[in-house]
Amino acid sequence: MKRRAHIPRSSVHFRKIAAVSVALCAALALTACSSSDGKKDAEVSESPRVTQSPTASATADAKDAVKRQAIATYRAYWREMEKLYGDRSGKSARLDQYAAAAALMNAEADAKRSHDRGNINTGSVALTDQVITEAKVTGKIPNATVSSCLDISKWQTVDAETKKPVSLPENRLTKYRILSIVEKYPEGWRVTSDEPQGKSC
Repeated sequence: MKRRAHIPRSSVHFRKIAAVSVALCAALALTACSSSDGKKDAEVSESPRVTQSPTASATADAKDAVKRQAIATYRAYWREMEKLYGDRSGKSARLDQYAAAAALMNAEADAKRSHDRGNINTGSVALTDQVITEAKVTGKIPNATVSSCLDISKWQTVDAETKKPVSLPENRLTKYRILSIVEKYPEGWRVTSDEPQGKSC
């Protein structure tokens, strides 16, 4: 019978330690890789996102709404002005639904003077080049300033009875720049100021 070779205990012990060391290094290497990958994933997931400020977006939307309302109200205001000057009784117009303050008082007073002289206006007014030069959405009364080119060349003053044109100064402007203020009242938007600028357009 062959005798087994004698292997010293120290050699066996060394091999066990080496095997454990290799396994431990492998485990550490895997942990390091996993930790590094996790860190990269976290860095990617936590990267900052660029978004628009909700406040800035809301303010821009509010200003756009004010501009639309101001221009729509100003156009309706002149449609009612045509009715006011075209009716000697003044009953067909509802200018107070689109005007207030100085704009309403001045228009009604001027239309009355024309009617008292026996005149009315026929035809229509044309509005072009409407631009909002300023819009305010904060404060007690939101408002906008509207710059327009007002063309009254086809809005003719005539005798209410004969419908013949009334003689007017030849040098008067029939197409001129007008600056108006439109404000938001509790009951709706109103033109409160309507000032001709004395400049042709």
